[in-house]
Amino acid sequence: MRPWVVRDVRHLSQDHTAAAEETPGAMSTADDRFGPGSQAALRSANQRRVLEMLKAEGELTQAQIARDTGLAPATVSNIVRELTAAGILADAARGQRRKAVRLARSAGLVVGIDFGHRHVTVAVADMGHEILVERRHTLGPSVSARDALKRASALLEEAMTEVGVGMPEVVAIGLGLPAPIDSRTGEVGAVSILPGWVGVPAAQLASDHFGRHVEVDNDANMGVLAEHMWGAGQGCENVAFLKLADGVGAGLVIDGRLYRGRNGTAGEIGHTTFDEFGDVCRCGNRGCLETIVAARAVVGLLEPRFGPQLTVADIVRMAEEGDTACNRVLADTGRQAGVAVANLCNLFNPERILIGGELAQAGELLLAPMRESVRRCGIPSSTEDLRIELASLGARGPVLGAVVTALRASASRSGG
Repeated sequence: MRPWVVRDVRHLSQDHTAAAEETPGAMSTADDRFGPGSQAALRSANQRRVLEMLKAEGELTQAQIARDTGLAPATVSNIVRELTAAGILADAARGQRRKAVRLARSAGLVVGIDFGHRHVTVAVADMGHEILVERRHTLGPSVSARDALKRASALLEEAMTEVGVGMPEVVAIGLGLPAPIDSRTGEVGAVSILPGWVGVPAAQLASDHFGRHVEVDNDANMGVLAEHMWGAGQGCENVAFLKLADGVGAGLVIDGRLYRGRNGTAGEIGHTTFDEFGDVCRCGNRGCLETIVAARAVVGLLEPRFGPQLTVADIVRMAEEGDTACNRVLADTGRQAGVAVANLCNLFNPERILIGGELAQAGELLLAPMRESVRRCGIPSSTEDLRIELASLGARGPVLGAVVTALRASASRSGG
């Protein structure tokens, strides 16, 4: 499976499905023209089964389709030939001995947008699950939501021009923000790295701006979606993605499904209290985990020694070169985050914890002390087979998760 193939999209856009059903020799509608037991109705049902498989897997050989659907190889061959002639399927072979097929690009496009504290990233993908282009641009920390969306639009226009596609082909957009999103109102919560978005009805504002349906979620949820589908979380039914950056949050997949909680704000592990009389957090409480292990807190501990231009990358480099203070700060950060991870394991019992965000570049300097805390604070039954490792998609994770979100939104809106 290619690393950019999304494995959880089940439906084409409504317009494309309708067009496919009207194409002679392609998918037939199971309407009043055919009885439920007619050959035409059976053919239509079999075609739908093949399309469902391709929507879920991205690309498959005919042998794989036959095996997974239970259809005869000759039946699959006929279906693939008909749908390819109708422009619904396309050849996906990339130097493979066995010819594979995928959904054609004419099925439509989706867009993923990731806003961070200092950047915006956009990605364009087709319904066959292939990323066509990605672009990233630096943003200032105090940009308003409207101005940020304008910058994202300009970046998206550049990206689409690069690959020769346009907005009329876009069926859905996913957008990630480093903030809790209230699923009832669509508003950005007060705990936000981006002050220009606080209290903003992000989904409605973005949908109005782009003229397309936009699905908004927090960046930790985007991260766990991407890792679960494409990265180090593949094959896991219960996985947590812990983002350690300017903000601290967790994305949770439980029993194979993204867990958002009652109103969409589950996973705000950065705002669990570690010291009731500690530093004041941006959320208004004191002593939250984020005041101790966020990137800015780690840098702040060492700025008096190394100066105000210090970065996390500088700290990691000096720690690897043997600097005692940098090593100590990274190890303490890992141990303190590990206590929160142990509590997470005791509550949700995941099989894998994936670490992402800016501090993930510390690697084992951070992870080894974290594992030590988890062994000490977690109950054995919840941690004995636990794997704690780096997320594999790096900085791409949130925008790829936004693409997955857009694909899912397109699927649910198609009603297929």
